[in-house]
Amino acid sequence: MSTTWATKKLSGWGRYPVVESRCTRPERRSELFDALKDRGDRPLLAHGLGRSYGDAALIEDGAVVLTRRLDRFLDFDPETGWLRCESGVSIGELIEVFLPRGWFPPVVPGTQFVTVGGAIGCNIHGKNHGHSGCFCDHVRRIELLCADGEIVTCGPDENPDLFWATVGGMGLTGLILSADLQLYPVDSPAIEMESVRFENLDHFFEVSSESKDYFHSVAWIDCVQSGRRMGRGIFMRGRHAPREATGELEPGIVAAIAESAKQFADGRPFRSNHLLNKATIRLFNEVYFRRHRPGMERSIVSYEPFFFPLDAVNHWNYIYGDRGFLQYQVVVPHREAMRHILEMVTSSGMASFLAVIKEFGDRDHGGLSFPCAGTTLALDFPNYGRPLFELLDRLDDAVVAAGGRVYLGKDARLSRQNFRKMYPQWERWKSVRDEWDPKHVFQSDLSRRLGLT
Repeated sequence: MSTTWATKKLSGWGRYPVVESRCTRPERRSELFDALKDRGDRPLLAHGLGRSYGDAALIEDGAVVLTRRLDRFLDFDPETGWLRCESGVSIGELIEVFLPRGWFPPVVPGTQFVTVGGAIGCNIHGKNHGHSGCFCDHVRRIELLCADGEIVTCGPDENPDLFWATVGGMGLTGLILSADLQLYPVDSPAIEMESVRFENLDHFFEVSSESKDYFHSVAWIDCVQSGRRMGRGIFMRGRHAPREATGELEPGIVAAIAESAKQFADGRPFRSNHLLNKATIRLFNEVYFRRHRPGMERSIVSYEPFFFPLDAVNHWNYIYGDRGFLQYQVVVPHREAMRHILEMVTSSGMASFLAVIKEFGDRDHGGLSFPCAGTTLALDFPNYGRPLFELLDRLDDAVVAAGGRVYLGKDARLSRQNFRKMYPQWERWKSVRDEWDPKHVFQSDLSRRLGLT
C-alpha cells in the first residue's frame, strides 16, 4: 500500500521558523514502514504535538511522519506501574487514564500536550529533576524503527549505546514505535503547595536550598527589574497530597493566574506583539509579584494549575503575534554565571514575558541531553528580529564561558560553533547515530544547522 503525502506548513510552538514539508499521518504501525519506503530520496522525521519550540521537529522539503494517531496503550501492570504504549500517546492522556487508578507520570514538563515520543526525543525534565531525574530515567525499553527498516529494541541493558543516543537525540536515530514507562503511585490529584515570595536572586537561591525536601519546585522570576531587586519572584514547591486532602482544594496563586488567563480563552486573535513591550511586561510582573504577600503561603491545589498553568489558554503561543517568539533556555553550573546572564537580559531592553528558574539535580546523560547540575533559566522573547538574535548570540557566548548549554528542544538559532562547545560529547553521539543510520535518513533542520547530519 502506497503512502498518502500532503504538503503542509509546520512550525514549532514558537511559530518561528515555519517550513513546508510532505507529511503523512499514519494510523497503524505498518504505515510507518510504508512511509520509510515511500519517502523517495527525502530525509524523514517524526512530528508529534509540535511543542518543541524551534526547528527540532521540522525538516524543510523533507518527509514528515505525524505520529499523533499512534496512541495506543499496549500493556499495563497495575502492581508495578509499568506501562507500554505507542509513541503518540500524550502526557495528558497518560494522566486522564491512569490518575483515577492512582498513577501519575514520573516526570512532566510545563504542558501536558507532549507525546511520549517527544518526551524521549527531548529527554524532558520537570519540576522534580533533583529527585527523579529526567523522563528517560523511568524508561526501560524503546522499540525503534531504524533507517534500514528493522525494528530494534534498546534500553539501558540492551543496545545501550543506541538507547542513550535516542534519549535526548531529537528524533535523529529512528522512529520510536513504543516505550516501556514506569508510572509512580499517588494518592490524589491534589498538590500540597507552598509559594514563597523572594526579593532578589540571592534570596531565590536561599529558598531553593531550603526546599530540597519538596518533591517539585520551580519559580517565576521577574526579568525586568535590575539592581537590588534583580531576580525577584515567586517560588513554588509542592508534593502530591494524601487522599483526604482532596476536599480542601482551593485556588492558590498558581490557579488564580491560570483562572485569570482564561479570560483570553484562545490566543489566536492576537496578530501583533505590540502589546508585549517592556512597559506592559513590567506592569504584568509588578501585579503578579504584588498579589503575593511577603513570606510563605500554603494551599491545596489541583495538579493541573500546578504543573500546567498555561494549558488553560488554548494556543497561548499566538499572543506573541504573527512573527512568533523564541524561547531561550540555558543551564549554567555556577550562580554567578546566572547573575551575569540576568544582568545581560535586564539591561538589554528586551523583556521576557514569561521567565522560569529552577535548580537541577546532578544527573547528566551526556550526548545531546540537556539537563545537568546547575541552575536553568527559560525565557520567552517576542521575535524582535535582529536585536534579539544579537542578544541571544551574546548570551550563548556567556553560557559557553560558564560551561553551560542551551536546550536544543527549544532552540531555533544556536550556531554550530557554540553548540559543539556546549555539547562536547556530540562527536561520540554522532558516531553512534551514524552507525545505525549511515545514509542520514533521519534529519531535521536543527540537525542540518548544527552539522549533525
